[in-house]
Amino acid sequence: MLNTVTRRTFSSTSATSIAKRSISVQSLLHGSPEARRVGEIETQQHSKLVGRGKYIHAFETHRVKPDRIGEYKKAAETYYKGLLADSRLQVKLSGSWETAIGELDTFLHILEYENYAGYDKATQIIRTSEHLDGYRAMLPYLNSRVTQLNQEFAFFPTAPPHAQGGLFEMRTYQLLPGALLEWENIWRRGIEARRKFIVPVGAWFSQVGRLHEVHHMWQYPSFQERREKREQLWQIDGWAETVSKTAKLAKYMDSHVLTPLPFSPLK
Repeated sequence: MLNTVTRRTFSSTSATSIAKRSISVQSLLHGSPEARRVGEIETQQHSKLVGRGKYIHAFETHRVKPDRIGEYKKAAETYYKGLLADSRLQVKLSGSWETAIGELDTFLHILEYENYAGYDKATQIIRTSEHLDGYRAMLPYLNSRVTQLNQEFAFFPTAPPHAQGGLFEMRTYQLLPGALLEWENIWRRGIEARRKFIVPVGAWFSQVGRLHEVHHMWQYPSFQERREKREQLWQIDGWAETVSKTAKLAKYMDSHVLTPLPFSPLK
């Protein structure tokens, strides 16, 4: 997921006007082929504005048969550690987690590639090497699998490997088509308040797979600490407004609590 993308600087006024124009176009052409084409163009334009552009992160979600969890974990560790050990791939594993609260028997692996060129190179090697056998070894234990390619928000790079313990929370928002730039504009301002209480793990928006989706991840020592931090946050001026405005741009929101696997670089 590596290749630097040149970013242009826009004033907040320009960004707001783009977002408003996006919303007006969608409202006029909602559901038509023209609206879908406009939405795709806007998504690409917004990606250049809000994305870091340096890496592509593949979110690999595996839904595992409940009675095969132990076997799956062993196969997954062999496969993902094998990828990291192969210098040809130039791939990094940001983390591997199991869902503790949310959709159970589900595992998330986040792989980092050197942009799309790096993703193309690595996946081609995987498909024509011993890694394919490692991948196939996981398949008998799966009910389903989904891969989504995401880009980091420019102001929110993914945390480096560490072992702080506790729990991870992944929050996912399905946005209205064309709302990415407006959502980022509002959330970026509000998130500075949250940094006073807890350091984020990462934030991403989808590029391939389910579109118009954003994710952000946080790490807490415990559920009690999470509750206290969130209560403190609501005392900060402007945070309630941030939540109110961003919620109006989302179709739905999900929160999943994750526990890292033993081989996860982030834990």
